[in-house]
Amino acid sequence: MVEITIRKRPRTEAVVTQRKFFKKTARGKDVNCGIQNCGLCPEVSGNALPASGGRQHSFYPSGHFILPDTNVFLSQMDLVESNLFNPPIILLQTVIEEVRHRSLPLYNRLKALLKTDDKQISVFYNEYRSETAIIREENESPNDRNDRGIRTAAAWYSSHIKGPTIVLMTEDVANRQKAEKLGIKCVSVRQYVEGMKDANQLLDLLSVAGTEELEPTKAAAGRQALYPDYLPAATLMAAVKAGQLHQGHFNANQYNYLEGNVPVPAFSKPVLLVGRENMNRAVQGDVVVVEVFHEREWKAPADEVVDQEATLKNDDAEESGDEADDNEAIEEKIEEQKALLDNSKRTSEKQPTGRIVGIIKRNWRAYVCHIDSTSLTSSNATSLSQQTVFATPVSRLLPRIRLRTRQAPTLIGQKILVTIDRWDTTSRYPEGHFVRALGRVESKEAEQESLLLEFEVPYRPFGKAVLECLPPQGEQWVVPPKDAQSPEWRDREDLRDMIICSIDPPGCQDIDDALHARQLPNGNIEAGVHIADVSHFVQADTPMDSEAASRGTTVYLVDKRIDMLPALLGTNLCSLRPYVERLAFSVIWEMTAEAEIVNVRFTKSVIASKAAFTYEEAQIRKDDLHLQDELTLGIRLLNKLAQKLKAGRMAAGALNLASPEVKIHLDSSESSDPIDVEQKEMRETNSLVEEFMLLANISVAQKIQETFPQTAVLRRHLPPPKTNFEKLQDILLKRKGLKLDVSSSGALAASLDKCLDPDEPAFNTLVRIMATRCMLSAEYFCSGSVGRETFGHYGLASSIYTHFTSPIRRYADVLAHRQLSAAIGYSTLHATLHSKSHVERVLDVVNRRHRMAQMAGRASVEFYVGLALKNRGERQEGLVTEDAFVIRTFRNGLGVFVSKLGIEGLVMFKRDTQFDAENYTITVPGTGGDVKISVFDKVQVSITVEKDKNTQRGRVKMALTHPVDSRAL
Repeated sequence: MVEITIRKRPRTEAVVTQRKFFKKTARGKDVNCGIQNCGLCPEVSGNALPASGGRQHSFYPSGHFILPDTNVFLSQMDLVESNLFNPPIILLQTVIEEVRHRSLPLYNRLKALLKTDDKQISVFYNEYRSETAIIREENESPNDRNDRGIRTAAAWYSSHIKGPTIVLMTEDVANRQKAEKLGIKCVSVRQYVEGMKDANQLLDLLSVAGTEELEPTKAAAGRQALYPDYLPAATLMAAVKAGQLHQGHFNANQYNYLEGNVPVPAFSKPVLLVGRENMNRAVQGDVVVVEVFHEREWKAPADEVVDQEATLKNDDAEESGDEADDNEAIEEKIEEQKALLDNSKRTSEKQPTGRIVGIIKRNWRAYVCHIDSTSLTSSNATSLSQQTVFATPVSRLLPRIRLRTRQAPTLIGQKILVTIDRWDTTSRYPEGHFVRALGRVESKEAEQESLLLEFEVPYRPFGKAVLECLPPQGEQWVVPPKDAQSPEWRDREDLRDMIICSIDPPGCQDIDDALHARQLPNGNIEAGVHIADVSHFVQADTPMDSEAASRGTTVYLVDKRIDMLPALLGTNLCSLRPYVERLAFSVIWEMTAEAEIVNVRFTKSVIASKAAFTYEEAQIRKDDLHLQDELTLGIRLLNKLAQKLKAGRMAAGALNLASPEVKIHLDSSESSDPIDVEQKEMRETNSLVEEFMLLANISVAQKIQETFPQTAVLRRHLPPPKTNFEKLQDILLKRKGLKLDVSSSGALAASLDKCLDPDEPAFNTLVRIMATRCMLSAEYFCSGSVGRETFGHYGLASSIYTHFTSPIRRYADVLAHRQLSAAIGYSTLHATLHSKSHVERVLDVVNRRHRMAQMAGRASVEFYVGLALKNRGERQEGLVTEDAFVIRTFRNGLGVFVSKLGIEGLVMFKRDTQFDAENYTITVPGTGGDVKISVFDKVQVSITVEKDKNTQRGRVKMALTHPVDSRAL
């Protein structure tokens, strides 16, 4: 056997070698210190700090520079980002690298900070300057090595710069003591902020977790623990690996704040958590570890609406840790006990029950909140005394947050951003800090921004680097004249004479797709889908590409669109407008009259659309038998094929599901004031476009998966667990005598077709909406990351699927375009799309952005529906009455769905009722005797709009008017 000897260099030799390397990387010159007119360094290129330093701080009137350590950025990023915090900062390479290793989100925020023009930050590459470069010593931890590197750089700057003081800002007491021994001036974040001009506002931005000087609240001393401590991380991971504990995401219950659940792979139903102690300080979205109780202790979910605001309305923010003396705590315990008692009876609905024993990853971020005015100790607007107050998040899934502020009176009635810093075992609520104010509640600007922040939608204007990626000709860019040498025309088919049109919703500006169909001499039909060639303009690995990947999708609000790409591309150069030549990526099929595919080809092309129709205009044109022009005949051909394609999909088991969609009427095209709301009308032409987009996506998916089996960007919809349908099946059987077969998508589709009520045509749509909610969400995935048998799309009954048809507004489609372009030999595939791990990372972001965009869109519709109903109510003297269906029963109320408006609401009863959980009925007292109301019953509700306690927006409030007037209850 060959012997291998490993010899280590002496440490002194390593130092010399490293410094030689540093010299070479700087081409024989040391790295610049980043201070203007230094005299000892070469001339500074780029941003440089003023030679006099900052002179605005009361501690350093002769000028100073701040040199923060890593923990300042890890714990106080909100402060550093504030426009009021603008000292000259020396940012060390060591600090940047450590932030990158410790927190990628904070690293991205730090990178963004370096690009802003209103900050004075100079990056110093201390690891590449001979006087500041250090070697890790024996038995020295990486953290200690980095701290020593920061101290070394601070000491060097102190000797290098004459005049202004170099101030090491650190929260680490040990690091501060070592630095002071070296004669380095040190300061904590709090001490520094207290000496600033805007100290009162800036002190509110300090993270509770990052300031050791922060005094505890009055009640903190001697408090008893309200929650159990978490198990050590090593214990958690070992127990999860052994199957003794289970890991998953915590979901709060929107109807009952004393309940939550954690879906885990080991059980078909989520693990139920009952009571605050068992939820153990988890916040919506946290990755947690749960211990599952013995089966005899399993419970059923509660059937009562329990509102945190009502139960805990008199909590004292300052004293809220002391549960024993608190009346609200006693009320809460009664609610918990009642829930446990009731839940233990319903054996059929019992599910795994347990408690949280540890947190793997916190989901904490900045939350949109408002200050609870009842928690103020002083409402004097001029008072600068610090108060501990409650911030109530917009989301009902989050607990109230305690924060200390000197601005409480001025923040009343405003939407604000608050970040959670910590949640101690002795505190009933998490503690956080104020970030910034967004504006007055119910003002459109503040509501719109709060909605975008709530769902983490990136909405800042596109940066300079992104805009520089656009064609320099701007709006004057056109497809150049046809020339084989032109890069635009290389290997493109000239389809400009083809009779192509687009069919979209009214007012659509970002036209992604256009279609054509024509009869072929052999009796077959040629049909084509032409998609905007976005990947021609958005090249891989450019600032624009990175920004699009980060945004993931365009977000559509009722009166605003947050674009994934700059408007020049989305609504102009890529948009397939009529009568102008545009670059496209075409999918063209030859089909029989029965819509059977003979062949398909993919080609880059140049098209000139002949018309842009709305769905309604295309429908009218199709139906007008007097019109026999090529364009109209093409639409009719497309429609016939679409009908056959849809019939084929349905026969294969595709689901015809439903979701409530409404149309909001605005006052005028210039105004965004809603005046009314109605259900969207779906026409044949909607289905026509949908069928061909589905077919194009399926055809492209097959091609890119065949060419790139390991990294194809695909989309799948996994079959839902059968347990998801158990409740709906039980309700249908007991209330209507109907059976729902969920053994396959085809069986489900067939049984949904049979869910009919001859007296109520809307019943079938209602059941489809409820069935949709039992489904899993579709998701993007990388083909090499999952088994081939899991590629399928359950809802479409397709064995493979992707998104190709909307590259202007979806980043996944841009990736599919690049892969298809390489698959047909038009271009080479960028290296990143050969990397499975890279594709997985990108699609994780895209999936998350896609979900958030959907939720933001729904929240925007909900907000505008509220405004529209409020305006309608004012026109009708306050009374809006609509038919509704009961979709859920609670012990103290009903969940109802108003199909005409596409909205849900709660009808609450304050008086005692008789509740039959097994049969989904509630019996309430009426004027002529008791009235029984069940799920699926049709009722009438009055709709008013009142200010929501959480969101501070107008919220729809419903009350029964028939068969009983619930306002009397």
